Amino acid sequence: MTTAQETRPNTLRWWALGLIALAQFMVIMDTSIIGVALPRMRDALGFTPSTLSWVFNAYVIAFGGLLLLGGRLSDLFGARRLFATGWAILLAGSVLAGAAGNVPVELAGRIVQGAGAALIAPSALTLLMMLFGSSPKELTKALALYGAAAPAGGTAGVFLGGVITEYLSWPWVFYLNVPIAVLALFAARAVLPGGATGTRGTVDVFGALTVTLGLGTLVYGIVRAPEAGWTSTWIALAAGLVLLAGFVVRQAKARTPLMRLSIFRAPRLGAANLAQVFLGAAWIPMWFFLNLYLQQVLGFRAFPAGAALLPMTALIMLGMIALAPRVIGRFGPKPPIVAGLLLLAAGLGWLALVRADGSFWADVLPASLVAALGMSLAFIPSLGTAISAARPEEGGLASGIVNTGYQVGSALGLAVMTALAAASGAGALGDPAALTNGYSVAFVGSAVIALVGAGLAAVTFRR
Repeated sequence: MTTAQETRPNTLRWWALGLIALAQFMVIMDTSIIGVALPRMRDALGFTPSTLSWVFNAYVIAFGGLLLLGGRLSDLFGARRLFATGWAILLAGSVLAGAAGNVPVELAGRIVQGAGAALIAPSALTLLMMLFGSSPKELTKALALYGAAAPAGGTAGVFLGGVITEYLSWPWVFYLNVPIAVLALFAARAVLPGGATGTRGTVDVFGALTVTLGLGTLVYGIVRAPEAGWTSTWIALAAGLVLLAGFVVRQAKARTPLMRLSIFRAPRLGAANLAQVFLGAAWIPMWFFLNLYLQQVLGFRAFPAGAALLPMTALIMLGMIALAPRVIGRFGPKPPIVAGLLLLAAGLGWLALVRADGSFWADVLPASLVAALGMSLAFIPSLGTAISAARPEEGGLASGIVNTGYQVGSALGLAVMTALAAASGAGALGDPAALTNGYSVAFVGSAVIALVGAGLAAVTFRR
């Protein structure tokens, strides 16, 4: 029986990879492009310092919570169909977020965007495996290009976010998605393989809602802790944990579960996903608070703040394309994952030394480059190990799990660091010393997360 790779012209496969990489580019750009615009959105829509992180978390919770559903739907109804549907939903959410005139509508738009991304991401990885999975050498190259699309999206996001916020207005950071989504919808049918659906069965919508609500409740409780007090915080945390536990119980007993728990028996799948959780939990808070430090402490305007992050994201892209595949080929996935998380921790620890009267060249650039090198080393081997560990017919589920791990880690890590930063002075707008102290605490906390991740990767990864 021929594979999807063997039956499609070679040139068309690489065009398809370009479209798949564009999907990864956009999913990440939609998280990074809002970073530079956050202060303007706070002033225009009435966010408080403690609730501002919900511009990011609303997207990530919907994205991470619904990824398993997206992976399951991709396996049931076909990856290309779900890929196109996700783009259509992302387009609608972008229009809603850009047109928002208040906080609830803005967050609703971000939730819709996240739901669209939750369909795009697992179907994109499934399509990549369909096209390149039969050739380990080509698969490594395709994964490197796909992985590099993430920092490319981050680079474009911070740069375009700065340009758009400075010279147009913040709603255009969302409207930019519209022409790209239209292009993707037209290109999907032309270059992507259709293929038959791999499995038959039902969809556990209740399970998807349970895990999404559980994650959202946990994040809400953590973010609200400094303002609401620990009594209500513990109630929210308990409710979130109960919902997540209920999700696991349901998956264990359901005839057609959203996430087959026995999939984690695949060698190294659990360890690779755990590495992705800690990567997201350490990296995203760094990116979030570094944006705020540049603008609210160092006084950078929107465009210079975006440009200041370009060296970091460019190094990640270079590392993922040129360095990570060679290191994996020589040493396997475990050493670069552990080394990458350790380097990320070192960079974050260096960033924790930021000063209220500091400078970009001394306080930001060198530390951010060390952290970026660590991210570029750890991301590709953990991603590739996770999605290649499952059976081919469960590619959508595996890609949904690995994306979920990263996004769940991002949401929880940012929630915890936001609470710590707010309790340490990050809510005192106009006071550079207090803001710097709060951001420094967030960088220290993120460094600890990366260190714990490195230790767990060293213990859990088998040769």
